[in-house]
Amino acid sequence: MGQEQTTMARRTRGSEVAALTWVRLALLVLLGFSLGCSEFIVIGIQTNLAHDLGVSIAQTGQLISLFALPYAVMTPLLALLTGRFRRYTVMLAYLALFCLANVASAFATGFGVLLAARMVLGSISGALLAVGVTFIPELAGPRRSSLALTLVYSSYSVALIVSTSVGKVLASTVGWHVAMYGTLALALATSVLLALLMPRTGQTDEPATFAEQARLLKEPSILTGILVFVFGIGSVYTFYGYVTPYLEQVLGMGTVGVSETLLAYGAVTFVSNLMSGWLDARFGLRSLLVTFLAQAVALAGMFVVGPTMPLALAFVMVVALLMYVASIPSVSNFMGVARRRHPKALTLASSLEPLSFNVGIAFGTLVGGAVVSGPGIRTVRPGGRRARARGGRDGRRHAQARPRARLARPVRADPAS
Repeated sequence: MGQEQTTMARRTRGSEVAALTWVRLALLVLLGFSLGCSEFIVIGIQTNLAHDLGVSIAQTGQLISLFALPYAVMTPLLALLTGRFRRYTVMLAYLALFCLANVASAFATGFGVLLAARMVLGSISGALLAVGVTFIPELAGPRRSSLALTLVYSSYSVALIVSTSVGKVLASTVGWHVAMYGTLALALATSVLLALLMPRTGQTDEPATFAEQARLLKEPSILTGILVFVFGIGSVYTFYGYVTPYLEQVLGMGTVGVSETLLAYGAVTFVSNLMSGWLDARFGLRSLLVTFLAQAVALAGMFVVGPTMPLALAFVMVVALLMYVASIPSVSNFMGVARRRHPKALTLASSLEPLSFNVGIAFGTLVGGAVVSGPGIRTVRPGGRRARARGGRDGRRHAQARPRARLARPVRADPAS
């Protein structure tokens, strides 16, 4: 009888551990969603911000580009500087700053304060995501790590859906501050749950020096993968950084139409993330060649059809479908190279996706801002096409280097090993 009780106790304990593991994984997906809402909220309310704060549309683009630049710089730098500290302690510090920056954004009364809050938010968002991702191999195990990773990054697309479309409605009805209050409440709830439930210790707590991690950045496939993100994402954000004024001023949509379009755009980008994982599993880095070409065609098509509806809207959705398909193949490459050659640089490797992604965002929105201030909002699409041409050349070099990168692919199936 005692043996049966022991067996039942073990099973109960095992069920509790399994349930807690699933809750922790769900919290990491929620973290990605919260980070995405905090990042993308300004895209849907640009027009409202410009009107209420007395700035131009081009200036509101700085809320995107000057979020992305410190994001790109601080994400790897913080990963390098905090390698000697326990992961849980670092996560708590980042969560505290994340909440404080959201408080400042929600209660900002001037453009300067809002811009400063966005820069602080950008400085720690990527580092927080990078630390969060390092929990996945231990929680999900070898077989589910890839799926969990895809869900965390896909939560950004869901955040884009909610924050841009709902944020636009709230800003136009009860004010943009209310939209910011929503992101603040989500940030606070997510941070408290993570602080209470995430494991205090883990495999990645082994101290790593600056030099031990920095060696990862000497790998040619890592450097090329960063360039793929910079020019690939940058070309899209030349347009997408100003999608709200584009829909209003070029396509003539009202508030409801813009909100519905942003909702549909976000839903399509969620499919884009899922496609990214499928393409990575089937074709790896080779898929980037087709991706770049297809995005260039879509951006050129938008320019050719101009404000003609519904063709213009169809091309917008094609851009959304292709927006993130390069992400998972590149992330797989980053993590795989780190696992094989620089195991102590896993946190740094996980920071390279947000780093290069946001350099691309900053690059694209700065180009788009220059175009909007000069020729006008109608010409942001060919600007993105020219950026894509540069990205395509780098993408070809990336794909040509695929024999080395492909050696790392089996590792992605078992990130915990």
